[in-house]
Amino acid sequence: MPTATTRPRRTIEGGRRIAATLVGVALLGTAMAGGLACARTLDAISQRGSIALCAHPNALPFAAKHGEPPGLQIELGEALAARLGVRLVRHWVINDFQVPRADCDIVLDAIADRATLADTGLRPSRPYQRSGVVLAVRSEDAAPTSLAGLGGGRRVGVPVGSMVSMILDRRGVATTPFVFEDEIMTALLRREIDAAAVTRTSIGYYNLTHPAETVRTIAAFDSEQELNWNVAVGMLRPDDKLRQGVDTALGGLLADGTIARIYARYGVELRPPQ
Repeated sequence: MPTATTRPRRTIEGGRRIAATLVGVALLGTAMAGGLACARTLDAISQRGSIALCAHPNALPFAAKHGEPPGLQIELGEALAARLGVRLVRHWVINDFQVPRADCDIVLDAIADRATLADTGLRPSRPYQRSGVVLAVRSEDAAPTSLAGLGGGRRVGVPVGSMVSMILDRRGVATTPFVFEDEIMTALLRREIDAAAVTRTSIGYYNLTHPAETVRTIAAFDSEQELNWNVAVGMLRPDDKLRQGVDTALGGLLADGTIARIYARYGVELRPPQ
């Protein structure tokens, strides 16, 4: 929350801020560097009866501190905790200076790459979702079916400082930078831009919450490895039993359709990891 969702070295998808993800994988790494974190064990989590999740307090569809819905990360965290036989505790993280006060065991929607997470102390579970950056265009704009189909002079909204903005710049595509993905989607609706380079998650939630103004998806970046990724549970220095327990729990939640149903409530398709 991620989420430098589209940074060259992103670590977590979830969250409202794209250019500077706040939920924390990098933030948790900061806390660890200060010696504030210790290894998490499944036995310790079971003994205290809870597992702690770090999430952004205002980042739907990922998480929200107040009101309904609570966010897909919160619902998935609750389901995961239930499988482990404990309750979920939520820690809300926005800025770096708040991290020393947080004591999290997990984050959700972490990029499922050990090398990416190496400096943070997080270890990924088995992946449970495939995500990435695509183009959104207005539904009535039927002509474009590819990036090239946008034509010259069309402008694409991008997260500021993101990998996708650099790729489009190299291709000579005119872009407009934004800080938040929801701002990009609003600009598309207002015809301030012609397309939006955002995650599939943002498009799904936008279409769910704007049924009269839905957008169409163009898979324009399938060949760009940096713009496609698997997501997993990021565990803070877990022992082997915790890793195995989380993997087993995720397997059960995938098999019985729980994760698919949670995502569907937010308009997001569950896509098999690759």
